[in-house]
Amino acid sequence: MALSVFDLFSVGLGPSSSHTVGPMRAAAQFARHLADTEAITRLADLRIDLYGSLAATGRGHGTFTAILLGLEGYAAEEILPDEAEARMAAHAETGRVDVAAQLEAPTRTLEYGVADMVLHPLTVLARHTNGVRFVGLDAAGETVADQTYFSIGGGFIVREGAEDAVVQEIEEDLASVPHPFRTAVELLGHCREQDASISEIMFANECAVRDGDEVRAGILHLWDVMEASKDNALERTGLLPGGLKVRRRAPAWHTRLTEQDPNRDPGFWQEWVNLVALAVNEENASGGRVVTAPTNGAAGIIPAVMFYATHYSPAVRGAGAEEFEAVKRDVIVRFLLTAAAVGVLYKEQASISGAEVGCQGEVGSASSMAAAGLAEILGGTPKQVENAAEIAMEHNLGLTCDPIGGLVQIPCIERNAIAAAKAINAAKMALMGDGDHRVSLDEVIVTMRETGKDMSHKYKETALGGLAVNVVEC
Repeated sequence: MALSVFDLFSVGLGPSSSHTVGPMRAAAQFARHLADTEAITRLADLRIDLYGSLAATGRGHGTFTAILLGLEGYAAEEILPDEAEARMAAHAETGRVDVAAQLEAPTRTLEYGVADMVLHPLTVLARHTNGVRFVGLDAAGETVADQTYFSIGGGFIVREGAEDAVVQEIEEDLASVPHPFRTAVELLGHCREQDASISEIMFANECAVRDGDEVRAGILHLWDVMEASKDNALERTGLLPGGLKVRRRAPAWHTRLTEQDPNRDPGFWQEWVNLVALAVNEENASGGRVVTAPTNGAAGIIPAVMFYATHYSPAVRGAGAEEFEAVKRDVIVRFLLTAAAVGVLYKEQASISGAEVGCQGEVGSASSMAAAGLAEILGGTPKQVENAAEIAMEHNLGLTCDPIGGLVQIPCIERNAIAAAKAINAAKMALMGDGDHRVSLDEVIVTMRETGKDMSHKYKETALGGLAVNVVEC
């Protein structure tokens, strides 16, 4: 389909989907291009130029090292943190990169490293502020390959010159699914015509290209990675990397909460939701393996709200011991399908890129998606689910992206916890109504897009405004 649940939710390394995962994918595509065209047999040197936000905050976001990994052919979805750290250490020690080493192709070892990349933080290319250009050169200095990519949020990339092909592919994919939609109005129309929930509409579309069991298994794998991200963070102590000396709070919070609430009293739901959001985002800030949901900077919101759904929703709490796991798996699948359907609306009508529309596009979208997923799990109708998504985004409009030191730490980590609580409240508010409301989700999405256009570039992941300049880093 045009956008799948596995597009909106994919596995990658932190700390940023647009600044780490996307550039790694772009570099890997360039390496594949070198191999496929046999240009790699003549490759003797590289020139890599980074533009706009990638150049401005790339160091703190791991962009430069991610590009080296991508050039070697590593896949963002498959590489593990220990493997990445070992290769990054080798790059730093030797000053060399093994281009296409992970591909079934000839390999070229070049004297090239992070210091050789050319940064243009004040130059924004026309397509998107996250731009990177790869030029391969032969021994005579002649160009053997030249490609420019844009990392447009959530790990999605677009190659310059291939935009028309992408649009055509989307149109063809939309025609191939039984219930195509780009707006909430269209989505609700399908629900009404089919007498189906939003998750059922999304599932039917997924099954147009995958077997139903494969869809369920893939979604449950995403949940397993989310759980592993949380659990890994609970084992890490000390300070987060990057120089801000941000203390890891998740392990101590977990110990304290386990003592205070050994039996998971519903009265402690917000403390547990806060913990999960912080834990996942601390793992992301550490360069750990997380699920883009729909971005790495907002990766903790959906796992935190899903924790609420799988521990405190009536469906789960009312399940007997024999049926508990089956009920829980069903909740996970329906939640992520619903959240993904709403994520499609943001990708189709606006953006999930903090560098393009500010943090409203990352944390705001994730909060909206999470609210929708929870509303369905709590028994909401499609109209109530749409209302929940609308409420959550309406109260994240104008949210800026101003990370201190260009690191995905302050205010990002706490912001995920706050947005998770907003999502839960939005779902509960929507369920108190009948689904009819004055402002539609489509109207709020368009407003978010227009607000992003009007927002100063200082507040769009450049570390040139807001907390990034008003808080002393050390």
